[in-house]
Amino acid sequence: MASAAEQLASNLNFSAFAKAEDLKKRIWFTLGALLVYRLGTYIPMPGINPEAFAQAFEQQSGGVLGVFNMFAGGAVERMAIFALGIMPYISASIIMQLMTSVVPTLEQLKKEGEQGRKVINQYTRYGTVILATVQAYGIAIGLESGANIVTDPGWFFRISAVITLVGGTMFLMWLGEQITARGIGNGISLIIFSGIVAGLPSAIGGTLELGRTGAMSTGLILAIIVLAIVVIGVIVFFERAQRRLLIQYPKRQVGNRMFQGDTSHLPLKLNTAGVIPPIFASSLLLLPTTAAGFSDTTQLPAWAGTVLATLGHGQPLYMILYAALIAFFAFFYTAIVFNPKDTADQLKKHSGFIPGYRPGERTAEYIDYVLTRITAVGALYLVLVCLLPEFLIASTGVPFYLGGTSLLIVVSVTLDTVAQVQGHLIAHQYEGLIKKSKLRGGKRGR
Repeated sequence: MASAAEQLASNLNFSAFAKAEDLKKRIWFTLGALLVYRLGTYIPMPGINPEAFAQAFEQQSGGVLGVFNMFAGGAVERMAIFALGIMPYISASIIMQLMTSVVPTLEQLKKEGEQGRKVINQYTRYGTVILATVQAYGIAIGLESGANIVTDPGWFFRISAVITLVGGTMFLMWLGEQITARGIGNGISLIIFSGIVAGLPSAIGGTLELGRTGAMSTGLILAIIVLAIVVIGVIVFFERAQRRLLIQYPKRQVGNRMFQGDTSHLPLKLNTAGVIPPIFASSLLLLPTTAAGFSDTTQLPAWAGTVLATLGHGQPLYMILYAALIAFFAFFYTAIVFNPKDTADQLKKHSGFIPGYRPGERTAEYIDYVLTRITAVGALYLVLVCLLPEFLIASTGVPFYLGGTSLLIVVSVTLDTVAQVQGHLIAHQYEGLIKKSKLRGGKRGR
């Protein structure tokens, strides 16, 4: 079966794509949905003075607002109806994943299969509404505290702002689910991907403009391009890297026939946590400076001003804490999304075992041991990929869009999307082979 799949994958070409009508429909649906998303990032929220907000945002663009603006595809700097983006849904999903490991009732639901997953997904939607409402109300209060940003402050503006922003997030959540079901998959990831990619042309144009004005040398721009290509290559290598554990199944007898035991592999990704660690690490580190930017810094004590200065973008303390938080979240999130005990129980349930290790607790300990080792390598990879562009940004002033987190998201989602398209093409070719074999069988029967 594996060799047949590899042969089909090697035969994928444009002619196969041209015949896959269902895949083309899915791609067109995905592009249409992403176009709707991009249009929504330009529809401004009512009751805002655009000029005053643009000035306020420019002062805070280096903080956590800049991170959220990147993930929201520029909707934050325009205070559009999609300003909250899809981040409340991602946060609610992570919280729900954490709770399924802690709350026995949710853990039982997770083991119930499709029906349990539907209930957990519904709880995630409720959590998204709650988080989005709290964040939207905080944004409304923050906008009212700015100078002349809100044209008519008061409860009417706060309520309308909450309804608008929460409605925008829920629409994006629904749109992502539609892309997953009716498009090419990875709906939520593709929404974030399109937001980042939409800002790349302006970031590249800004870098070239720095070269034209002489603020950045041509050699440095070429070095940045080479570095970006190298980083992309490293990301592709490590995101595809796996540690495959050999799984064996014993011989079994069906009636009077004896079947040989099968072998398979348990793939463990080197970077199980994905892009979550750098996103959470950067958001936590930039939160204090962003909060200080909205307050009166003259009223802060001297020690607070010193801490904020050392936590600035590119400062040594910022880099150290950034690396430590990335490593922490890499282990933390891996522990949430992958449970070695559950995996060992599933192997035991299907009579599978790892050679040299007793099924059950010993197998779980071995999987946990291997997972810890490869997660350490994955955490080091994330730290290097994210810190190298940070040093570049701090020393040369390269736009924030060219950071390690954005490159990591773009490359990871691209790899997943290509895999989804290849999967649809392979399924289409399998269907074609089955139809041909049926036709041949029918002709022979005649």
